[in-house]
Amino acid sequence: MRIIRAAKVLTGRPGEVIENGEILIDGPRIVSVGPRGSAGEAGEVLDLPGHTVLPGLVDAHVHLGFDPQVDPVTRRSAESDAHLLLRMAENARKLVSAGVTTARDLGARGFLDLALRDAVEEGLAVGPHIVAATRPITITGGHCWYMGGEADDEAAIRRVARENLRAGADCLKVMASGGQMTPGAPPSWVPQYGTEQLRAVVEEAATRGKGVAAHAHAHAAIRSAVEAGVTTIEHCTFFTPSGHRYDPKLVELVAASGTYVCPTVHGVFDRLRRVHGQETLDAWLSGVARMREAGVRQIAGTDAGFAVGEVANPTDGYVGGLEVFAMAGYRNAEIIELATVLAADACGVGEVAGSLDPGKRADLIAVAGDPLERIADLRNLSLVLVSGRSVTQAGVDTTTLSVG
Repeated sequence: MRIIRAAKVLTGRPGEVIENGEILIDGPRIVSVGPRGSAGEAGEVLDLPGHTVLPGLVDAHVHLGFDPQVDPVTRRSAESDAHLLLRMAENARKLVSAGVTTARDLGARGFLDLALRDAVEEGLAVGPHIVAATRPITITGGHCWYMGGEADDEAAIRRVARENLRAGADCLKVMASGGQMTPGAPPSWVPQYGTEQLRAVVEEAATRGKGVAAHAHAHAAIRSAVEAGVTTIEHCTFFTPSGHRYDPKLVELVAASGTYVCPTVHGVFDRLRRVHGQETLDAWLSGVARMREAGVRQIAGTDAGFAVGEVANPTDGYVGGLEVFAMAGYRNAEIIELATVLAADACGVGEVAGSLDPGKRADLIAVAGDPLERIADLRNLSLVLVSGRSVTQAGVDTTTLSVG
């Protein structure tokens, strides 16, 4: 048994703050959460004055198999699977070093994300719990075709979906529209699949109790994703050939459906301004804010691994993405919720992660300061636990650890 005490404990839900709180942990699970003294003195005590303890952060959209080393023209890596897996493991380590204890990997070749997921769970690699989508389903020559998930008709779509699920996928990823990062593929404002084709993906996932993440930039793709019943819409940028065009009626449809949106805001906002221009970024950020006002459930995801132009989007830049939500008008308590409770639910792990509750995994972080006051304090990590395993304790005075 271990007890972690802090000046504040945040459960992950807005308004739930325990002043001078503590968490009792037994192995990989949380036993209790309450005010100081409520757990007694049943074991080791780690006292963290001036710190806030909260659930481990959730990155709902990463690509551990990408980084700036990927060829800027082909967007593919010529490295062997063995070398790529080692690089993915390093990216996972960087991700957890930023306080991310659960990550949804939405695209990997050769089922390498499954190998890494299992290695982390076995303690052979350091990283967050991984929710793996394996090969994205896309049209022949479509966005990210090189990951191996090409399918053009419903029969082929179902075959690829079943192959992914047979291999052990935790969810499915489908490219409902084109994208900006695959040379020769349809551009982001062009739909790749219609509603019935997307519904086939949803139906196959449902047979195993899994969710579906739909990459969708185009208006028609966003609408089809909602109509098909996907779990999350990735990006949801409302792109047209002339740029971003917000559609309030379509946003009403998304909000009414309860579909989660992962707008993939990330930590390179200022540098993106140099790539795309101030007008485009202002329109995009305004769209994020207006979706919030319309009641769309948004979650945190960085799209880490993909570069934007010549600008890298590193796996350890997670908090920068949360700061972009603050630019869009989110309060800090809301940001913490979309980075923990809501993101965990959207990724299909809400029953075991995302909040500090008895019986859930002991996935938590401790930061010096108070992120309810300053979201940047989430960078001041002193402790990261993944299923009760300490990943880092940098900055913690170990003399505060005593046996009760």
